[in-house]
Amino acid sequence: MSPATVFSALDARFMARALELAERGLLSTPPNPRVGCVIVRGEQIVGEGWHRVTGGPHAEIEALRAAGDAARGATVYVTLEPCCHHGRTPPCADALIAAGVARVIAAMEDPNPRVAGNGLHRLREAGIDTACGLLASQAEALNPGFCRRMREGRPFVVSKLAMSLDGRTAMASGESRWITEAAARRDSHRLRARSSALVTGIGTVLADDPELTVRLDGGSEGLRQPARVVLDSQLRMPATSRMLRQPGRTIIVTLPGNEGNRADALRAAGAEIAFLPADDNRQIDLGALLPALGSLEFNEVMVEAGPVLNGALLRAGLVDEWVVYMAPVVLGDRGRGLFQLPGLERMADRFEFELLETRQVGEDLRLRFGKRQPS
Repeated sequence: MSPATVFSALDARFMARALELAERGLLSTPPNPRVGCVIVRGEQIVGEGWHRVTGGPHAEIEALRAAGDAARGATVYVTLEPCCHHGRTPPCADALIAAGVARVIAAMEDPNPRVAGNGLHRLREAGIDTACGLLASQAEALNPGFCRRMREGRPFVVSKLAMSLDGRTAMASGESRWITEAAARRDSHRLRARSSALVTGIGTVLADDPELTVRLDGGSEGLRQPARVVLDSQLRMPATSRMLRQPGRTIIVTLPGNEGNRADALRAAGAEIAFLPADDNRQIDLGALLPALGSLEFNEVMVEAGPVLNGALLRAGLVDEWVVYMAPVVLGDRGRGLFQLPGLERMADRFEFELLETRQVGEDLRLRFGKRQPS
């Protein structure tokens, strides 16, 4: 955005509406970004739209169709810079030029290297006035995974945990169902629904045999199911696991050398097998995992795992946000903790977080933490 650009209160109002529209694609657009668009003549909205589903029309095309001839000479408010390349659909910048719009205001530049300012440049070359940067932080917050993947080649990672008041995730026996009440579990399913993939460890699979599917109040029929990713260095995944009978992809990540009858049986049961290198402890190299998930076009990934994997992810600094549901119950000092972190002996070794949000969900609290930035 040029330092001289000044946006009016009306500009902010119409962009806020575009952001509302973009949020309607929260569960359906990955791997594409969530985008909303509003077309205005004077102070009247003449067309609006949002990107509904991958492969479908982009937000600008939906809004242009709604506006018809009224788009000529109008101002367009869009939450992401219009694309200028042929992907799953034709370039939106060309459609805006053809429609004869007078001005385009984008909330943020597209981080996709194939666009990255070129869409706005094409519009300016065609004589269309452009501006960028209005409500940019809100626009980026709608697409943390897409932005991270475009800039760094890896997804945005959230780990979801449930714990008691005394910080335990299970009884000493391993019993953990259910720590939280139904409202918190419904809320966690909404977090699942916006994710491209759910990541867990083989320990959780062997202990709980989870389905790892999205189940919402309105039913799951027609709902996009995130891929399930199981980290299984020794390929112990049973071919009878319940998640292999669920809709959507199940990807088992293991180490090279684990080809053979067991891998064949898992493939026959519907699993995909992916190989990643080992770390120094002969476990899957977590540093290689995130680029691999990014290459699969996974924008947002949610980890649902036990203390071993969460401890390893914490040590490696690979989680962007931690969502912790805290129930008003006590499980006792022999219960299982959130993280397995051997070797922490001094206060200087501790891990620190920044509290981003606190919300009550039914009888439980939802705490959202991010990485504490150096002061």
